[in-house]
Amino acid sequence: MANIREIAKMAGVSVTTVSRVLNEHPYVSEEKKAAVQQAMEEVNYQRNINAVHLSKGKTYLIGVVIPFSNSPYFGFLVEGIANEAVKNNYKLVLFQTNYELKREIEALNMLKQKQIDALIICSRISDWEVINEYKTYGPIILCEEVEDKIVSSTYIDHYKSFSIALKYLHQKGHQRIGYCIGRKSGRNSEMREAAYKNFLLEHGHPLVLDYIFYDSFRFEDGEGIVDRLKEMNSPPTALLVTSDQVAAGIITCARELGILVPNELAIMGFDNQPIAKIMNITTLEIPLVEVGRKLFIQAMQYPTIFQEEIEVKLIERLTV
Repeated sequence: MANIREIAKMAGVSVTTVSRVLNEHPYVSEEKKAAVQQAMEEVNYQRNINAVHLSKGKTYLIGVVIPFSNSPYFGFLVEGIANEAVKNNYKLVLFQTNYELKREIEALNMLKQKQIDALIICSRISDWEVINEYKTYGPIILCEEVEDKIVSSTYIDHYKSFSIALKYLHQKGHQRIGYCIGRKSGRNSEMREAAYKNFLLEHGHPLVLDYIFYDSFRFEDGEGIVDRLKEMNSPPTALLVTSDQVAAGIITCARELGILVPNELAIMGFDNQPIAKIMNITTLEIPLVEVGRKLFIQAMQYPTIFQEEIEVKLIERLTV
């Protein structure tokens, strides 16, 4: 393929003029610009986009780390990030980790190697020591509260939101309250667990480990939860479910077995996804698309580092 020196010779201009045309420099005459463009068309010249990015110090690529691509929760986050990326002429590089550390490290290494301009981690598996090591290579933005403020984040206060939900269920007369969560580890999960234990302590209720359900990510996980409830002599009368998808699965399975919702089992979801609206699920609304938008903006505002908390809203419907 022809290089820019050959293009310059064909067009009868300098190499500098060809470079200016390629980079859309304003101070090139229309005559010279037309000559360069004609020469490029004749030899089907294609720019080396990697070289262009190297010269500008930007790739115009933003890495986005999610654990699962089939989760509506992360889908809405990515939607918000992508919408803002389009406005700013950026493209996304999506990393699905399945919560495997090595996959997250691969994404962090792409930031280190300047293959992406920033990395947004929607759900983290790396230890803080790892994040602290890689933050020197560029902007890392998290979707969780960051206590020591080492990186920017847009987050939900999961301790506060869980406490709001538990208080609401208790005011509705429920004494035996359980909860369903995705993974056991992680900052957000730790905050929810702390809120739950403090709630039980405050109201003098015992901690019943059988009332806590882990690995609850998808609609179909609701069936396993209902199966476990059926085996209990004294099951919880209310469940706080950290995914509207899982909440919908529980409700569907419970109704098939003749368990009345909310009379026999109250269900409260999280996020206010479309399925919660369709099935009239009481939930806590989290504006995930807006969270995603703010995550992208924080990436663009680097090296300024700041945290922003997003408030949740209680949506009362028919399942509590």
